[in-house]
Amino acid sequence: MHLFPELKKKYTKEQLTAREAQRLAEFIAWGPAVFQASRLMVKFGILEMLRDADDGLTRGEIAERTGLSDYAAKCLLEASLCIGTVLVNDDTDRYTLSKAGWFLLNDPATRVNIDFNHDVNYEGWFHLEEALKEGKPEGLKHFGLWPTVYEGLSSLPEQVQKSWFGFDHFYSDSSFPEALKIVFGEYHVRSLYDVGGNTGKWALQCVVHDKDVEVTILDLPQQIALMQENIKGKEGAERIKGHGINLLDDSASFPVREGGLDAIWMSQFLDCFSMEEITSILTHAKAAMTPDTHLFIMETLWDRQRFEPAAFCLTMTSLYFTAIANGNSKMYNTEDMEKCINDAGLQIEKIHDGLGQGHSVIVCKLA
Repeated sequence: MHLFPELKKKYTKEQLTAREAQRLAEFIAWGPAVFQASRLMVKFGILEMLRDADDGLTRGEIAERTGLSDYAAKCLLEASLCIGTVLVNDDTDRYTLSKAGWFLLNDPATRVNIDFNHDVNYEGWFHLEEALKEGKPEGLKHFGLWPTVYEGLSSLPEQVQKSWFGFDHFYSDSSFPEALKIVFGEYHVRSLYDVGGNTGKWALQCVVHDKDVEVTILDLPQQIALMQENIKGKEGAERIKGHGINLLDDSASFPVREGGLDAIWMSQFLDCFSMEEITSILTHAKAAMTPDTHLFIMETLWDRQRFEPAAFCLTMTSLYFTAIANGNSKMYNTEDMEKCINDAGLQIEKIHDGLGQGHSVIVCKLA
């Protein structure tokens, strides 16, 4: 494993005193309560009130403004004081926002993660143990009896869909502008397969960015239908086609483009599969490639993160894949992804790091 410098500093040597380690252990033990209390401090507007109050607020003022009982306000404020999201003046009993509370309230990534974990993951993680043992998404059952979340995505409750797509798009969308410069600036792509293209957000950006490119989205048939509805009437939509395919079907093959194919694009896609499945998908992709075709893999590789909190979020996201998504995939590191690439008969030409919210683009070609 070759960790980026900040991660190596954090993960290879003990960082905590014994007392700090004991507190962290208790923080973990009470993690579910910490999460829900903190989520409600945001939902009820308490953290926002504290942010906007120059001299802080008393418990009574908070109870009055939120409509909560004194008991409810007391429980939340005392818990938040120990969690570390608020501070209290011991003389005036006025509460103020801490630095951690500020980030909980204002950091866009944190807000997206809160919604994703509450709406999509929270109940399902109760079944993480079974999922790890069985290799199946046992936590998905409370939503429906699908083999993976992707088959059931269009049938999930509206709020769950909103939080799922909010999480998915937040992390990919921030990287798209820089990725467009790489794909179209350095490699002059005119024909592109967008594998696992979801709602067509990347494809739409491609056809707007370059008036000559033609994009074919390869995804599950039901997802192609959602994509076609989503792109309808939008600029460049006539240059976006859909090809329904179950990429886990060994007999399924990528369409072979007459005249050759410039690029294959996979964004936040391969982390949805096991390493064996990734190798199979890349092998199918290789069959559609020529020596002039480049395959671009955009992923948030946890070992290549500049800042440690990003690596923390990514390794926790692996547990979503275990319990909810499919039971056998994760957020991979560079070593794992390179093995799959090489086993499929491809090789890495270049890796671009630091795009958006910690993405890397791995550029591959035929070995």
